[in-house]
Formats: sequence, C-alpha cells, structure tokens
Amino acid sequence: MMNYYAVLDVGGSAIKYALMDETGGFIEKSSLPTPKASLALFIDTIGGIVDKFKETYPLTGLAVSMPGAVNVESGIIEGITALPYIHGPNMKELLQSRTGLPVELENDANCAGLAEGWIGAAKDVNDFLCLVIGTGVGGAVVLNKEIRHGKNGFAGEFGYMIMEGYLGSNPVETYSSLAAVGGLIKQVAKRKDLEPEALTGKIIFEMAEKGDVDVQDEIDKFMRRLAVGIYNLQFILDPEKILIGGAISHREGFIEKINETLQQMKYESEGLTVKVERCQFGNDSNLIGALHHFLQRQKDFPLISEDVEQIL
Repeated sequence: MMNYYAVLDVGGSAIKYALMDETGGFIEKSSLPTPKASLALFIDTIGGIVDKFKETYPLTGLAVSMPGAVNVESGIIEGITALPYIHGPNMKELLQSRTGLPVELENDANCAGLAEGWIGAAKDVNDFLCLVIGTGVGGAVVLNKEIRHGKNGFAGEFGYMIMEGYLGSNPVETYSSLAAVGGLIKQVAKRKDLEPEALTGKIIFEMAEKGDVDVQDEIDKFMRRLAVGIYNLQFILDPEKILIGGAISHREGFIEKINETLQQMKYESEGLTVKVERCQFGNDSNLIGALHHFLQRQKDFPLISEDVEQIL
C-alpha cells in the first residue's frame, strides 16, 4: 500500500506545497503567498493545505523545508530569516498539533542536497557537497548519505567564508557577498553607478551579452571567486562530487565556465581534478529533499501504533 505525504517548501515570499508519494513522485502541487502577518496565520495556512489534501488522500505525515538554522531534533528554528515569527517557537510541535500528523523539518539548502543524494545527480555517491547559488550562497554537506549539521547547525553555510578584506585594510567580503547573485549585483551596481534594485542576474548577463566590457569583467571576477571557494572546499572534504544549484546554474555555459576556471587553477603535481556538476532538480528540489528527510527520520525513529501503545 502506497503512503502519501503533504510536503511544503517555505520561502520568504511563497509556500510551495505538494501531495507526494513515498517514491518522491508528485500527485499534485501548487503555491501560495507566505503569510507575513503572524505565526498564527502561518500555522493555520499550512493547516488548511493539509486539510484539503486529507479530503482525498490518507496522509502519513507532513514534511517541511524551512529557511534558517533548523534544529531537526527540537523543532526550533534559529538564526535570522525574512520570516521573524518562525524563530523561537517550536514549529514542529505547533504543526503537529494543528495537523494531527507526524512532522519533520529541515533547512532548505539541506533539503536540496538530500534530494540530489536520493534520486538526483548524487544518487550514485555517498559523500558530496551541494552549493545553492542565489542571493547568498547556501549549501549542504552530505557524508555517507547523511546531512552533517555541525555542533551549531552551520555546516554547509559556505556563504560565511571570508574571501577578501581579512587583513583589515578593506571591509570584509564573504563568499555570499562576492560569489552569489546578490554579490554580483552589488559589484555591477557599484561599477556602473546604478541602484542594486535596478538589476537582476538576468539583466546583468544580458548587459554582458550586448558587449558591456565592465559587466563582462565583473562576471569574470564573480566566476573566479566562485571557483576559488569550490576549489578550497574540495581540498577540505575531498567529496566524490560537488553540485551547483540555484537558477543561475541553469544558464547555458555556466557550469562549463566554472569547470574551465577550476581547470586553470589546477597544479600539475596534485593529481586531482576539481569538477562540478549541475543539480538535477530545480524548483522541486526542496520538496523532494524534505520528503526524503521525513522518511529518513521516521525510519530511524519509528512511530508506535495505537495498538502497540495499548499493549505497553
């Protein structure tokens, strides 16, 4: 008998939601704006999604991808995100109480990594890194097919790596501020004397394609900075694969350019080629990974049925 799950990907502007089966297959999916007014409205919105699914399918659980430093054990989300009300309360307990379902939460970038390791580009390896390039640089460290959270929950937060300015002569620049789309926008805006709000990654690449040499130079710097971080990560953990995700990863020639830059950095004596691949899943990655996280957790901590509880 097939099991069915309500699966959510909570973002700052939208909640993507889906009804999925245990193989990672989608039965239906949609999205709605993320409530900004209050935690109560947020919980009730998710409850409404679950209630609707329950009308036609028996649900086994609720799997959720969330922003922030998610403590998968306690259900509390730490850190700072665009949704201040999710930090502090026990989100897992609140959602379980509202939906009547077992609930598992995981960080969104970690979910992207789990999706690739389950049925995606890393399904054939045990150890890999997943970098998600967006406004900042997020990511996941997966060793022996399991997410590594670290002592303080910051494993995979590659965007905090210090890249420039560490000698004190300049403002400190991080991997996110230089090697993410947000960083590229900031650098181009400064170079062209524009407001960052007037630019997007798409606009910047279009400017370069039209021959803007200043923008072409900034993109080249961006690619080299991105490659430096990847190169260093390879030598820190020596994973079997490094995957790149985020909308920019789907630009034609993007992955090839990174690999070309990495090849130029290679020392002849190393005997190691650093190479990246594109994440297989796009907008669905967090949903697929959230479901896989739920299945992993429930396998490790199986539910006790009502019949067993009565015996105990």
